[in-house]
Amino acid sequence: MPGSWYPADFPNLDPQNHEVTSGITRRYNCLAWAAHVTKIRWEPDPDGQYYWPLGVPRQYTTEAFVEAYRTIGFRLCFSGASEEGIEKLAIFAEERNGKLRPTHAALQLESGRWTSKIGDLEDISHETDACVGGGLYGTVFCYMQRPRPKESHIANRGLSLSTNI
Repeated sequence: MPGSWYPADFPNLDPQNHEVTSGITRRYNCLAWAAHVTKIRWEPDPDGQYYWPLGVPRQYTTEAFVEAYRTIGFRLCFSGASEEGIEKLAIFAEERNGKLRPTHAALQLESGRWTSKIGDLEDISHETDACVGGGLYGTVFCYMQRPRPKESHIANRGLSLSTNI
């Protein structure tokens, strides 16, 4: 089934390199999805309307996004290359007014494919992290990793999540 996003927003996505794995929902966003959460949104909004890890500045900065994922055990790493027993995520950013602003987070599946929540739209699995880059989300700013949980929250097709805040 095709996604409901504008193709120009994701110029690297094509029918051969991704698959829609769930329907549209606003319940959670990409930041939560990459953290294994599907019941609430993660957002560093200054008014505190959404969840954001305690002690992490409520700012749309690359530093704040990295720190948010550090609170759940991720640490910076050098690449998004698949490694057995390691779970990775990619944080995307784009330049706005001379500063990098984070835009998206994608999680690597055990299979080596990636999974993303496309804004308030569908969840997808995609061949590489670059499939969702190059448009609305900019490019990968950094990669983070942690030991893969014994029971992965996302099946290889990105369909079932069980760990929630």
